[in-house]
Amino acid sequence: MLHSTKTAAEKRALFRQSLATGNLLRFPGAFAPLVAMQIEELGFEGVYVSGAALSAELGLPDIGLTTLSEVSGRAEAISRVTDLPAIVDIDTGFGEVANVARTVQTIEAAGLCGCHLEDQQFPKRCGHLDNKQLVTAEEMTRKIKAAVDAKTDENFLIIARTDARGVDGFEAAVERAKRYVEAGAEMIFPEALADESEFAAFREAIEVPLLANMTEFGKSPLLSTKQLTNLGYNLVIYPVTTLRLAMKAVEDGLRSLAEQGTQQSVVEQMQTRKRLYELLRYAEYAEFDQDLFNFKL
Repeated sequence: MLHSTKTAAEKRALFRQSLATGNLLRFPGAFAPLVAMQIEELGFEGVYVSGAALSAELGLPDIGLTTLSEVSGRAEAISRVTDLPAIVDIDTGFGEVANVARTVQTIEAAGLCGCHLEDQQFPKRCGHLDNKQLVTAEEMTRKIKAAVDAKTDENFLIIARTDARGVDGFEAAVERAKRYVEAGAEMIFPEALADESEFAAFREAIEVPLLANMTEFGKSPLLSTKQLTNLGYNLVIYPVTTLRLAMKAVEDGLRSLAEQGTQQSVVEQMQTRKRLYELLRYAEYAEFDQDLFNFKL
């Protein structure tokens, strides 16, 4: 009720089992614990904690301004409320090789099931923006090795993201991915592929599981789960979808309130108090104390 009924180790083991089936796992982004609870209730396979969404929630652009403590704290709060596996974006690892090792240990201790590390230079930027700069492949492989060595649970998943497609081209991205696998990366996240044929070619070239990023307004087409399944991808994230949906609703509702002087016209678009309390499992708190839930809606 107050937290997941599964331990972090149990969730990681189940996550590995799910990956081994070859089925496509869907991980919508959760920018808050309540969103993670909704994701689980609607039957998705996992939860994604997006660096871009967490930055936006703090009123910051996605250029590496968040700290390890901010990201790990929010990620822990999100993963704690669900039995689903949660993976988190750790950007460039919050520093150099030793920082990456500490980051992985912190994220693992926070109860996450995996994280992805990218090969951009600081200041990093959204993977679907231009003028990104990369670290050398050698530096990234050192970071990956440090991440792999730092984890204590063998089921904690180390995912390597490459942004090389938008900088040096498709073949360079494939070559980097191969080197990252050799360094110990257990899943590859090829960012900003241009079309379905590139998703297919990447799958053909790389043997380990692949992550597809289906973010809106980006450089990649929004492929369906059927298409991604047919292409042989293992995990798909929808990193900022829930935040964009929520913020559009907030903007529209606040505009109506400002213009009309009342929220009456948008009440029908709101989640009801009853529905919110159902999602929060409010009634179950009466198991602790009858005074916590002793009213009728």
